Amino acid sequence: MDLVDTAVELVEIGPRLHMLRFPVGQAYVWRDGEDLTLVDAGWAGAADGIEAALRGGGLDPARIRRIVLTHGHRDHVGAAGELAERHGAEILAHALDAPYVRGELPVPDPDLLDWERPIMAHGLTTPEAPPTRVDRELADGETLDFGDGAVVVPAPGHTPGSIGVHLPRHGVLFAGDTVASVPDVMFGVMHVDRAGALASMRRLAALRPSVLCCGHGEPVTEDTAARLAKAAELAPAVPDFTSGN
Repeated sequence: MDLVDTAVELVEIGPRLHMLRFPVGQAYVWRDGEDLTLVDAGWAGAADGIEAALRGGGLDPARIRRIVLTHGHRDHVGAAGELAERHGAEILAHALDAPYVRGELPVPDPDLLDWERPIMAHGLTTPEAPPTRVDRELADGETLDFGDGAVVVPAPGHTPGSIGVHLPRHGVLFAGDTVASVPDVMFGVMHVDRAGALASMRRLAALRPSVLCCGHGEPVTEDTAARLAKAAELAPAVPDFTSGN
């Protein structure tokens, strides 16, 4: 796939929340006034497409203030460094995943079930992320200066330093890849520590969000808390991967 020709789609979820859709996975944009926070950054080489998508939605890429990485996988880190260099944004990642983001350590291999192997192969069609600086290493429970107080929620298991980002005043939860919504809310896939990831999913479900933003699948905006709680209770189940990205 020629990334130069790959369009990035901006999808409005709410007045202050948008999704950036890539051929595999997505990132999110939160707006505080004119200032923007990206939660994840999609594919390497997609900076131009991200900027074009933002402008098309009336948002100014020059107002990107920070990029919060939910974990160190290539489809989440990819364009972070280039966007940060262009716009003076700060890159934030959990201290346990920061060495993977920087390229100091290889990203740990997941403990794959047989049915996850073709999903992994599909995910590896995403360009490898370049080594990317981390300006601020995050700690569990830390409060960040956007979204009227965003909280770093520990979610280890998908990777050692996976996090959720919770906006309690808005009922919004960015779950990274701990949770997916393909085709409905479900336990994520390709975890380094499956038991740890399941415990993390249940921790996220206890937050009872009204809006759930996953790394793969559509944002969940209806009956969200109940659907997430049910999925956490039933997990881990083998889902039907016949649709979604």
